[in-house]
Amino acid sequence: MHRRTFIKSILVFPLILTSSKTKANSVPPSEQILIGVIGLGGRAQELVKTSFQIPEIRITAICDCFKPRVDSAMKVFGEEKGWKPYFHPIEMLDKEKLDGVIVATTTHARAWISAHAIIRNIDVYMEKPMALTVEEGRYLVNLARKYKRVVQVGTQQRSIPLNNWASDLVKNGAIGKVKKVVSANFVGPLKWDETTQYPESPYTNQEWWDLWTNQAVFRPYHEDLHRGWAKWWDYDGGGVSFGVTGWGAHAYDQIQRGLGTDNTGPVEIVLEEPVQNLPAGRFEPREISPDETGAPYYPMTKGIQGPRAKVRMKYESGVELELHYDSDNGPGLGCIFVGENGSIEINRDAVSSKPKDILQRPDRPETLSVPESLPHIKNWVDCIKSRKPCSADIEAGHRSNTLCILVNIVRELGRVGETLKWDPNSEKFTNCNDGNLVLSRPRRKGYELPS
Repeated sequence: MHRRTFIKSILVFPLILTSSKTKANSVPPSEQILIGVIGLGGRAQELVKTSFQIPEIRITAICDCFKPRVDSAMKVFGEEKGWKPYFHPIEMLDKEKLDGVIVATTTHARAWISAHAIIRNIDVYMEKPMALTVEEGRYLVNLARKYKRVVQVGTQQRSIPLNNWASDLVKNGAIGKVKKVVSANFVGPLKWDETTQYPESPYTNQEWWDLWTNQAVFRPYHEDLHRGWAKWWDYDGGGVSFGVTGWGAHAYDQIQRGLGTDNTGPVEIVLEEPVQNLPAGRFEPREISPDETGAPYYPMTKGIQGPRAKVRMKYESGVELELHYDSDNGPGLGCIFVGENGSIEINRDAVSSKPKDILQRPDRPETLSVPESLPHIKNWVDCIKSRKPCSADIEAGHRSNTLCILVNIVRELGRVGETLKWDPNSEKFTNCNDGNLVLSRPRRKGYELPS
């Protein structure tokens, strides 16, 4: 079972059991960073395990609206470590004196919770995608700047030395002027069938289900909403393996880093073909080249299916972005930069090039020997101390997430072959008001973003 499937099905906290020993905290209490964790699903468990390896971090409180997860976490480690359990994030943020909070909730609740942390002067580590809409993302950036908060978005390739080294090679002209970037044709979110029959469940009328639903339209409890939220439009933008906001959030962030466009975005978007419900890849027998950085990930995407269509974007510099690759042919968590003098393929902690000598340099970093999230969380902790921007600062995270949202919007509009003009400064379409109407969404009463 690959990681994304596991995250969707996880109920309690068994992953923590694999960490039989935790690093002794040798940092004086006065220098410790007091952290709360909100959301205790599969991804949160990985982050908690990683946090045990950073002596400066002391987790003091945990929160999840689903009580079985909190109870299990407390039984495994919380009681021993003196964690305080909570079932409502606002209560935890108000009662605990936290320096930072890890927000690893569902996507549709993430902006609301993170905003409440920011206005309480708490620094935030946000999982990706950082927001459900463009409006949410820009709001969070502005809020973080106003309150001078350190916010790290969970696109961990930004803290992987090999990725940054290769990105800098692209920016510094190792392949000459970049002509285009090629990345994946990711799977989009599904729309919930409103004729679905809901089995009777005691959860429907419980307070935690209202809290879980957050900004979205309230529906009776259904296990496929609760467990499979990442595949539904109301709660995410395609959060599955090889999904637009699942793997796409990493791939598009790699594109932005390599092009040096962390503060801007494309100016044109074209839907090149009708949207169809298709498998993620072809999976036809073929010889896989040793230079294919995505090969280890191909098996993870078998069985993934959903709305797909090729999309093309263009930046002000003239660089074109082709979102074309299938899941079994190309760097699914990265992209290929094609320049005048060759190409560089960057995936997660893996690179290749044509010609090969482009990457044969004495300063090439080694691949990671620690969990991939460790340097990313450590960077966040270091920036909490220094008050400097993180490696995946919230502005960069917002711009990368906007690419994900734009892909879903142009597919939703379905205007094949029409060039939609995007202004990355105003973050609006200039020739498509229908597109502007879905840059935000109505929020359910009680879950408005704090003003």
